[in-house]
Amino acid sequence: MRVLIAGGAGFIGSHLCDLFISKNHSVIAVDNFVTGKKDNIKHLLKNKKFKFIKADISKKITISGKIDAILNFASPASPKDYIKYPLETLKAGSLGTLNLLELARTKKAKFLFASTSEVYGDPLVNPQPEEYWGNVNSTGIRSVYDEAKRFSEAAVMCYMRDYGVETRIVRIFNTYGPKMNERDGRAIPEFISQVLNSKPVTVFGKGMQTRSFCFVSDLVSGIYKLLMSDYRYPVNIGNPYEITLKELAERIIRLTGSKSKIIYKSLPEDDPKMRRPDITKAKKILKWKPEIQLETGLKETIKYFKSLQGE
Repeated sequence: MRVLIAGGAGFIGSHLCDLFISKNHSVIAVDNFVTGKKDNIKHLLKNKKFKFIKADISKKITISGKIDAILNFASPASPKDYIKYPLETLKAGSLGTLNLLELARTKKAKFLFASTSEVYGDPLVNPQPEEYWGNVNSTGIRSVYDEAKRFSEAAVMCYMRDYGVETRIVRIFNTYGPKMNERDGRAIPEFISQVLNSKPVTVFGKGMQTRSFCFVSDLVSGIYKLLMSDYRYPVNIGNPYEITLKELAERIIRLTGSKSKIIYKSLPEDDPKMRRPDITKAKKILKWKPEIQLETGLKETIKYFKSLQGE
């Protein structure tokens, strides 16, 4: 296949580039480097099956030749980033998605959209199945991300129903691993960076809010299976193993042998109290489930962050 990956220099997008290249597909990566990093794809730049285009998907994008699939992973994805770049986030999740959907329609390409567990907001059910409509604050500080993703899902379904575009929607739950930005503000990179720099570990609230963390190699494997499937509706991809943020901080301190202490700060606005995917559909339809245990994945991620300090 010849695939276009928007957000290809981002954390998940760059891992997808690696996966598709490893399977002998040709990849066109598009990124404007608002949050993506050239370092994430520099090892691919001399590969004949890889092409990079610096572009903003919220403006019209033209690609010559055939395209078999378009994967839209272009958006700031951490609260720290989408609060810093609110308009860029809204545009990526509205104009950007519409532009890529139109490209998919004209090229007769499959279209896979990277949605998020944030469409469930601060959920009132646990775990969250795809049928749950969510509990989202449409005017809160996080709404630029949540509502952009919800709009994009509606746009994807419109192009599927009205134009016959082959669509896929992956609802991504908390993901971690190498290539994460150590300063993006999410729990795992934040905790690891703090302990490696001998700083106190910052936990919000009492740390009793829960998350379910999926290692990035498991995630991209699930995304690939979804793209190659015939299923056109949203599918949760994540690891259902649930842990409190306090327990996560304690585990990272133990794995690093750090003497850092945990300090507690007030909860950010609309911070979800729980997050855990129901992956029944992924298991049944895609024959997918996560394989990497949290401890194993954390060790790999810690190793990556240590390597950054050695640069």
